[in-house]
Amino acid sequence: MMLLCEDGYREAMVGTIALYDKEGNRQHTTYLAASPEYGKPTFLAKLDSEIQSTKEAYPDAHYVGVADGAKCNWFVLEKYTDSQTIDFWHATEYLSSAASAMFRGKKRATERIAWLESACHKLKHHVGGATRLWNEMKAFEFENTLSKADKESLESAITYFGNNKSKMTYAKNIKMKLPIGSGVTEAACKVIVKQRMCGSSMKWKDKGAASVLRLRCLNYSNGRWSQFWDKINQYGLPMAN
Repeated sequence: MMLLCEDGYREAMVGTIALYDKEGNRQHTTYLAASPEYGKPTFLAKLDSEIQSTKEAYPDAHYVGVADGAKCNWFVLEKYTDSQTIDFWHATEYLSSAASAMFRGKKRATERIAWLESACHKLKHHVGGATRLWNEMKAFEFENTLSKADKESLESAITYFGNNKSKMTYAKNIKMKLPIGSGVTEAACKVIVKQRMCGSSMKWKDKGAASVLRLRCLNYSNGRWSQFWDKINQYGLPMAN
């Protein structure tokens, strides 16, 4: 979120396109960002262009979309990717909330910790682990009486897993050495936007914010800064009349 002069706090857009080798090691990341905009057309156009360029360069690669559970992410990613994965750490946050609801109180702390550790391991390493946990949480809710707040927390986790378990194929991803987390993009939110655009008392107009974000993406995407200046040296910089 960044503060605009006229619209108040609005959400900036950030995305990454990362390339991994066959061992699952990240080799390169292209950063994308755009200032707040209703409907996100500028950002989505940039994303489309970058993805198409990447696919032309690596037509045989397996493309994985990784994000949290927000539906707006998947409307975009599903059309570009061969498989989709919910960020593992977002999923474990729901397990943590479920564990607190299921084993409330200091006397049950040992049970809570043990269940959460087992659940996270099952989710990450067992094929079908998400479905098993979904069923386990539903059974616990049915068999136990919970406070209103705990019931809501547990139901939230059940709903999240029910809606997204098909995208929680972590054991398969690990075997194929595919990413299971969106940490690269989460970090980009901080270094591209938060560190520069959200200082004390900072307010932005759209044009200035867009220019700064473009420059930061060029700077953080390895090789892009020098490519940018090579074009300036070759073609010059257009000047306003």
